[in-house]
Amino acid sequence: MPATISATLQSIPEVQAAIAAGEPLFLAGSRSALSQLPRGNWVGGTISYFMTPEGGMHADDRIFVTPIPSFALATRAEDYGPDELARIYRDAPAHGFSLLVLPCGARVHRLFAEQAPSFDGFLLRPVVGWVTGVPVDRIGLESPAVFNGKTGAVLEDRCAVLHVGLPPSKMADLDIVNIFESAGGEAIRFDETGFRVSQCRIGGKTVNLADYISEHGISTECPLVGDYSGSSINVSFQKVDPVARTVDLYAPVFPGVDYRFAKPVADYEQAFAQQIAAEPGGPYFSCNCILNYLYGQLEGKKTGCITGPITFGEIAHQLLNQTMVQLYLRDIG
Repeated sequence: MPATISATLQSIPEVQAAIAAGEPLFLAGSRSALSQLPRGNWVGGTISYFMTPEGGMHADDRIFVTPIPSFALATRAEDYGPDELARIYRDAPAHGFSLLVLPCGARVHRLFAEQAPSFDGFLLRPVVGWVTGVPVDRIGLESPAVFNGKTGAVLEDRCAVLHVGLPPSKMADLDIVNIFESAGGEAIRFDETGFRVSQCRIGGKTVNLADYISEHGISTECPLVGDYSGSSINVSFQKVDPVARTVDLYAPVFPGVDYRFAKPVADYEQAFAQQIAAEPGGPYFSCNCILNYLYGQLEGKKTGCITGPITFGEIAHQLLNQTMVQLYLRDIG
């Protein structure tokens, strides 16, 4: 069925009509907005921040829509609990991609972040998506959630996935846009996987990371940049507790990876414009991080020509931070 709705921010009645027409959709919007939608072949998650053609914006009464292209062979909405996560890659189409939303802070979020690289099919079957959130001034007062439109379920402890099959003439290609780069210096290493850390090794010496950040006046608006077999992957700072001497992160660190503090970015808008490839038509799907939106003061500012939700974590095979993720659907040959 040809899509009658475009990949952009839409009114609730427009999205209701598209679902009623049987269109499969990947959605981002506030809990109030998504709760007004009928059942159908869609999944979505709570978010109220968006990249639009006019610039970054906050809207609780509109929904960002990513329609499934008309050439897709099959689309299936599913949800998974913590004990079922490894099935995501096994259930993914042999030729296609999977759109995933995770509820921020839930056990399923943490387990995916820590264990996805060990799942059967990791990196072989494209999984892309984001982590749900709530308006910044409502953190702690509202709970992030995901929606399975097929069942009508609103879930705070499970993730939702839209599996999409592609014809042999098409392929899914994931791209990560990272405006941060290592500031150099001594490598930082951790002995355990985790979102909360205290001890680490810097230059071969064991130090307390919270103390080190304080003593060296390091800005936690800049993430750690890890070298994952040649790919630069960010891990963002959530909180530094000088009393408990702990550091909470928005993604886990892993043993065996060299991390370094990132260089500050002077102009986020310009940095994204320089890094985004000027491809005709642009990506099929994209999302960007809420920390980039806040620290870079992107409200009203453009991120190149890219549109999509601004999220509490990005997914391109695995969980990412302070990153823009893009999914291209390319012709083969």
